[in-house]
Amino acid sequence: MTTAKMITANTTTIAEKNKLSNENNSNAQNKLMLAVDKLSIMTNAGVALVDKLSYELRQGQTLAIVGESGSGKSIASLALLGLLPDNLTVSGEVQLADATGIATLPVTNDRARNAALQSVRGQRIGMVFQEPMTALNPLHTVGKQIAESLRLSGVAKKQWREKSIALLDDVNITNPADKLNRYPHELSGGQRQRVMIAMALAQQPDILIADEPTTALDVTLQHEILALLDNLKCQHNMAMVLISHDLNLVRRYSDDVIVMRQGQTIEQGQTTAVFSEPKADYTRSLIKQDFGQALSLLDDESQLPIVLNVSKLQVQFPVEKSLFGGTKRWFDAVKDVDITLQKGQALGIVGESGSGKTTIALALSQLLSNQAHISGQIMINGQDITALSKRELRTFRSQIQMVFQDPFASINPRMTVMQIVEEGLLVQGVDKVERQQAVMDSLATVHLPLAFAQRYPHELSGGQRQRVALARALIMQPSLLILDEPTSALDSTTQVTVVSLLREIQQKLQVSYVFISHDLKVVRALCQHIVVLKDGMCIESGRSENVFNNPQHPYAQQLLQASMI
Repeated sequence: MTTAKMITANTTTIAEKNKLSNENNSNAQNKLMLAVDKLSIMTNAGVALVDKLSYELRQGQTLAIVGESGSGKSIASLALLGLLPDNLTVSGEVQLADATGIATLPVTNDRARNAALQSVRGQRIGMVFQEPMTALNPLHTVGKQIAESLRLSGVAKKQWREKSIALLDDVNITNPADKLNRYPHELSGGQRQRVMIAMALAQQPDILIADEPTTALDVTLQHEILALLDNLKCQHNMAMVLISHDLNLVRRYSDDVIVMRQGQTIEQGQTTAVFSEPKADYTRSLIKQDFGQALSLLDDESQLPIVLNVSKLQVQFPVEKSLFGGTKRWFDAVKDVDITLQKGQALGIVGESGSGKTTIALALSQLLSNQAHISGQIMINGQDITALSKRELRTFRSQIQMVFQDPFASINPRMTVMQIVEEGLLVQGVDKVERQQAVMDSLATVHLPLAFAQRYPHELSGGQRQRVALARALIMQPSLLILDEPTSALDSTTQVTVVSLLREIQQKLQVSYVFISHDLKVVRALCQHIVVLKDGMCIESGRSENVFNNPQHPYAQQLLQASMI
């Protein structure tokens, strides 16, 4: 059978399905919007990144695709829009419905594909990318970037401002007229994600692909964003593909689910059926992720030396400058925070976006800009680090190390793992033989093979890169390790492994952690103490189990309740 005949035959089949659906149920939600049949993606070496993925998506439906890193869930959706590199071979059949009938989308890599998909990208299938700070242009205002989407959809220039404000209002952004003049870096993570959604909606697509839309957001914002997407889907009669590794969110916000692993479809069906009676062992292991328990506390904690003692910490940032260059108005990012942390223990700092979590971490490690105004006392091993000169701080800094949220952004892509991990010792003047031995010991501590020492960051997985960042910090033998959202961008399986590793290091090396996260399951599994922040203030603190089992403040209750949904 020729290709043309095959397309015609399949078109008839889908049309017949639509006709039967409409006859059996007049509800428009039964209309078939997208049919993917045996979609496969291969590398030049013949490795299957996606192997014969098939599904149907109907109007008003949310299909969730879940799996760990490298399972193929994101590239399977990028293939629909022709956004994959040319060195990958795509095969299979993709059919998209519209008001006039059914159209077959080209998936093979050729010039005709890009021309055919230009009218599909954004206008028929919109996409919300995983990291809005990367997807948004840092050089252009929010208004200009939304206007670009409106221009592509044929909206007259005189209506751009009015339509942009309406779109920002639709995605629940407060004071939308003011936000049009802001740049992406001037918005919070939740606001940037909402701007991305507004841009996707500007062209009124039939299908919205949301690729990990809540990865770096706190638990309350995660539910807000997905509830917003669900409401917008209903208002605009769209269908949605939700790509995620968070099974709690998938369970609540999807109708059907596909579980993928290493390109294979492991399980597929209605969300309620898959979660209530999973057939595959892998699906069961994803649903029942066990992060373990935090190391137990001593009955008498007073026996332990104090590593960190913070008293009345305040951090202010300049908001408005005066005519002569002075600061006219300050923003209070952190207000009178007190922290005490003893040797070998972990303190979890939780709160919503903008609560001051990362600001505290940067203040503790003395990495805030010169414009920030810091007051209060930060004592580490009995030394007030705010009183140190730059030269003294450089020497003292080995005692405080930090692991950042995104290891791919915080480690040099041009350096090998060996060069990345040994860099701190190189600065201190340690000789080559000693450095190499220390690197090998540090890689062994984070359970990375010695052969990885000659690899580059792009040759590693997300979890492996995070281990490299951890090894780089541990090689300095710090007494205090600050971890800023170290598991937020990892899938749940890798999260379990990293948390288990951190617990093992904590017990073995007796290092103290300040652990910043929006994932309360991870905090509970690692931290003995917890601090809950809101608007820069500590609203509740204490032993983790006490706070989790019996939160006193209404906001802490709301935060913990949202994490259990």
